[in-house]
Amino acid sequence: MKKCLVILVCWLSWICTTAQTVHQAVHIRETDRAFWLREMDRLARPVLESLAQDSLRINMPQVTSVNVDNRDHRIQVQYLEVLGRVLSGIAPWLQLEGGDAEEVQLRMQYRKWTIQGLENALDSAANDFMRFDIGGQQLVDASFLAIAVVRAPWIWENLPVKYQKQLVESIKTTRRFRPVYSNWLLFCAMNEVFLAKYGLDWDVVRVDYGLRQLEQWYVGDGMYQDGVHYAFDYYNSFVIHPYLAAIVDVLENKTEAYKDMFGKIKKRNLRYAAILERLINTDGTYPPSGRSVIYRGAAFHHLADMAWKGRLPQELKPKQVRGALTAVLRKTMEAPTTYEKGWLTIGLYGAQPSLGDFYNNQGSPYICANLFLPLGLPATDDFWTGDSLPWTAQQIWSGAAAVKDYGVDLR
Repeated sequence: MKKCLVILVCWLSWICTTAQTVHQAVHIRETDRAFWLREMDRLARPVLESLAQDSLRINMPQVTSVNVDNRDHRIQVQYLEVLGRVLSGIAPWLQLEGGDAEEVQLRMQYRKWTIQGLENALDSAANDFMRFDIGGQQLVDASFLAIAVVRAPWIWENLPVKYQKQLVESIKTTRRFRPVYSNWLLFCAMNEVFLAKYGLDWDVVRVDYGLRQLEQWYVGDGMYQDGVHYAFDYYNSFVIHPYLAAIVDVLENKTEAYKDMFGKIKKRNLRYAAILERLINTDGTYPPSGRSVIYRGAAFHHLADMAWKGRLPQELKPKQVRGALTAVLRKTMEAPTTYEKGWLTIGLYGAQPSLGDFYNNQGSPYICANLFLPLGLPATDDFWTGDSLPWTAQQIWSGAAAVKDYGVDLR
């Protein structure tokens, strides 16, 4: 009997060891790109699949921050908010062609969902029809949809003409709202730049005002104040730098009026990307400073944008940035309570309701989709090939050599 028990224990031990080895092997074989795609799908699928089926309002929880100012209003606008934020992050991947069979099939599915979803959002007879005139927040939300279509011309080219016209009119509707005197000026500008990109009538003054005011708000070392005061938060990355970069990309081919300013913006983009990379700790954590920390990985929207566009500072290697952003993705998305019934919770590391701001609803945290911008690079790009490299924090805190950092004015 004792001998049988010993054999049984040994057999169970072997099974456990083998299972663990297999699990580790599977984990090791999963590339960073495969992990990113899996996380992107996990985040975006409930939103776009529901919208394509005209059931987003049915499936999406009506959740707001515990600190919300006007619950009913925040719920009303959450649908356009989640649509714009998800599409702004996955747009470059939707634009991309090629990849392995599994990725191509996944992209085809998302392209189908995107077009059908936009049709439902713009069709007044649909259950998921989205008004753009409910309140000022929709100026913000429309701009994320606008930058998505700027980043992925495929969306515009494949949207039926009827819905192209409806999208244009819907975005123009937000002109009625007076922007907050802050980064919101760039939301106005982005909506107009979307129109400019596709050869439509656009308001030059709204763009000019935003650009000139942001120039006045530049404080040095690659950073802008957000309005009349400087705040140590991540709005330089959430909005300011990525939006300025997108505006430059569209307008520098249309006018030379801002040549000197655009030159400065590009240099500041480089500097702030370098700063962001240095904020990522060895384990993927980063300082949880300022408002909107529940935006999770969107704190590195600008760094992801620069990586996607192949514009990283010379001192940052693409594989190094991939390692850093992958660490952020794991840290911010793998906490057990990050999702509830398939939908993102309000928090930074899992569900942390106390971290919500007065303007947060169920759609708000989906701005973290902008961390996925580098998926717009093909799998053969240097960013994705081979092993990732240690980022600056890992280099320094392991005792390795690292590049010295210095502030730059760039006025």
